[in-house]
Amino acid sequence: MHSIELDPALETRLRRDRGGGLHVLDRIDLARTAHVVIDLQNGFMEGGAPVEVPTAREIVPNVNRISQAVRRAGGLNVFVRFTTPVESLQGWASFYSRLSPERRAAHQAAFAPGAHYWELWPDLSVEDGDLALDKQRFSAFTPGTCDLHAVLGGRGIDTLIVTGTASNTCCESTARDAMQLNYKVIFVSDANAAHTDANHNATLNNMCALFADVMTAQEVTALIAASSSS
Repeated sequence: MHSIELDPALETRLRRDRGGGLHVLDRIDLARTAHVVIDLQNGFMEGGAPVEVPTAREIVPNVNRISQAVRRAGGLNVFVRFTTPVESLQGWASFYSRLSPERRAAHQAAFAPGAHYWELWPDLSVEDGDLALDKQRFSAFTPGTCDLHAVLGGRGIDTLIVTGTASNTCCESTARDAMQLNYKVIFVSDANAAHTDANHNATLNNMCALFADVMTAQEVTALIAASSSS
């Protein structure tokens, strides 16, 4: 698991600016809350996978704990899968051109719909009533590349709990865009994973400063319980 470190100077400033508390949210409406699980697929999770993030395997129990709490409280779990934009690779040449030809071909094949590496990690808690959506960019809110915003809007969702991998890529991109689309966002410190502690903690500090409440899985499940009983 990542060794989590928030910048003490940032925490002090935020507590001052927020009247003493680090978090903005002390209650959430579970009927309007979605737990968005980003890219916990075989291609990021398996040993030796094309984009293996080893720490991502360690966060699965916390992700499952949140999924189960959200499900019991009447919220929505959405499992988002990174998917190769098979019919429009040139539309994202700015990304694919940064990979060698061999790496590009392997990455595209790994995350093609139906491929083994594209499938969700089997240890995830996924049940009837949960949703699975595909995204073709890092952010699940990039227009024309994922249906997440439309699906959430159709259900009146206004609050997101973000977990998954990689913290500093798809998870951060999704959370940043969500906040700018006026969602309230919780970014779970021990249910997101990156390649290094430094990458992970840089994201946590970015999230905490402007985009989201940064909470542990225990804090999130306690918030869900308190909000369900109020």
